[in-house]
Amino acid sequence: MRYGVAIDLGTSGYRAQKIDLDTGEIKRTVITLRNPLPGANVMDHMDFAIHYGQDLAHGLSVNAVKNLFETLGVERGELKRLSICGNPIQLSIFQGISIEDLAYAGERKKQKYDIKEQNRNARIISSKEIPGLEEFDCEVRVPPAIKHEVGADALALIIKSGMLDSDEISIATDYGTNAEMALKVKDVIYTGSAAAGPALEGQQIKQGKLASPFTISDFEFEDGALRNYVLDEEMKAVPGDLVDPATGKVLEEGQIKANGITGTGVIALLEKALGHGLAELPKIKTPDGTIHLQNNIKFTEKDMHEAGKAIGAIRAGHITLCSAAGIQMEDIDTAYMAGAAGTYMDAVKAQKIGLIPYATGKICQIGNTSLIVAKEILLSEERLWELQAIANKIIGTHIMFATAPEFADAYILELAYWEEGMPFKMFKKYLKKKGLPNLDDPIDNPVIEKRVERDIPVLGEEGLYVLERVGTYLTMVVDCPECKKCIKVCPNDAITIDEENRVMISTDLCEGAHCQKCIRACPPDKFNWENLKVFKQQQQA
Repeated sequence: MRYGVAIDLGTSGYRAQKIDLDTGEIKRTVITLRNPLPGANVMDHMDFAIHYGQDLAHGLSVNAVKNLFETLGVERGELKRLSICGNPIQLSIFQGISIEDLAYAGERKKQKYDIKEQNRNARIISSKEIPGLEEFDCEVRVPPAIKHEVGADALALIIKSGMLDSDEISIATDYGTNAEMALKVKDVIYTGSAAAGPALEGQQIKQGKLASPFTISDFEFEDGALRNYVLDEEMKAVPGDLVDPATGKVLEEGQIKANGITGTGVIALLEKALGHGLAELPKIKTPDGTIHLQNNIKFTEKDMHEAGKAIGAIRAGHITLCSAAGIQMEDIDTAYMAGAAGTYMDAVKAQKIGLIPYATGKICQIGNTSLIVAKEILLSEERLWELQAIANKIIGTHIMFATAPEFADAYILELAYWEEGMPFKMFKKYLKKKGLPNLDDPIDNPVIEKRVERDIPVLGEEGLYVLERVGTYLTMVVDCPECKKCIKVCPNDAITIDEENRVMISTDLCEGAHCQKCIRACPPDKFNWENLKVFKQQQQA
């Protein structure tokens, strides 16, 4: 057999498909629930790579991809072609390309440190040119960036939305950990990415999970009670339990059990809770300050604030792009929602909560555009070069949110709104005072076009496989076997030490720069991350 593998190297997890190169048929789909690099967002991943070595980051990414090959059931001799898509940081780390030009903002700083901009055009290379993949004899296809900081995932979002073919003012957003967004006004595309964090994909929520079977993805109120909707094995939402949200008492059993809540479920829950008086920012108005869901799953005020920060970052991004384009939020005709969260969200609820401009009358949900483009270029070299030609023609203006004063002003107001309960009228007043695009009230009946039912529409005849653990590790030998403080302080049980004093850190569980409790708890001469190496699994024959 001749197989190809298409991979979306996402910030919160990888998605991969095994494809028969002779027929073009998808055979099997595998998703991971986490990224192999330590940390919860793209800034954590960048921090890890810059401070502890891009070789370490590259090794983890490559090992994770090898684990995907194994789970896809692709043997070494069968793999003839590999294609990847994702943001510039994830694609560069996987290929072993320096990310220093992405890590430092401003031309002066780049000149000071003699940092050269890397070439991120479309390319076809041999797997032997990627360290760690030398054992495979396959072709690797990589789609282009628009600019070095506007990656292939943003290009995929722009192209698959269809916004280039329309004269409407439109905005497209990939609702993920690193929320890419593009605003089209006339012939100019304004792009940016907000480090929203993983709350919209179910992470950094205490009982949150990436969208996967048996996770709660939606809610409705029924006579004051909360109906849970849970994803089944085919990733379709089916009715779960009807519960009393103040106590968790089951009033009516549903068709399916649940083991967590997705980011889309979080959005739906927030919209219903705020709309029905179950929550009033910044508080949840139940006796214990907790919303009780089915199967003893709970949603706390801390969870609500984490979700609010993610929503606020995305809305601040929308405001910033509109400010750069010189338009008001109400001028946007169409909004495109991409990614897993953008597919499974109830679009009307998402608009009411602020994830879509309030006055936008048409909303299109378009699925995982990054994986779609990876599949397209896997099957067609012509499509790869066509994407490069499109990228060359796009008149792009990239806004660095990290240094944009408009973003800083808007996000500070978002935090005051979500975490301190600043009234919405006051929020709007301060936006006007800062000279930023204003927010209207949500419209009642937007037109919803749902182009796909699932973010990955076709799973293949062999079905969907979910890797709860990515299976990547960092390791080092320590000279302190009796202490084990590092194990005790790790909040995610990511660390083990064997009888040979070898530390094993499960990198997909490690919070990286966001945590570092192990480093602070241990003497630096004993437990030093500078000594870490990538643990190499035994490879299949």
